[in-house]
Amino acid sequence: MKTAVFKQFLKSIDQARTIHAGKRKASRIFDVKPMRIKAIRQKWRVSQAEFAAIIGVSPATLRNWEQGRTYPDGSARVLLKIAEKRPDAIREALKAR
Repeated sequence: MKTAVFKQFLKSIDQARTIHAGKRKASRIFDVKPMRIKAIRQKWRVSQAEFAAIIGVSPATLRNWEQGRTYPDGSARVLLKIAEKRPDAIREALKAR
């Protein structure tokens, strides 16, 4: 590992420690609640397996999200927001296959 990369890595670890200790605020906070994901799926009136297939994740991943063991990030979060606000857009896109 190059020295500059290693120094940046150490700096990020120090930042994580100060955030964990409550001495600094995190620059990003992810707030996707497990029940909200379940509510989105229930709004679609589909099973976990069906909804997982629709959004392209495994049923186990969806189950973990709904139960709060893990949280979606990146494109999965965006797709869940679209599924919540504009389910018609996803249904239309799926028909175009």
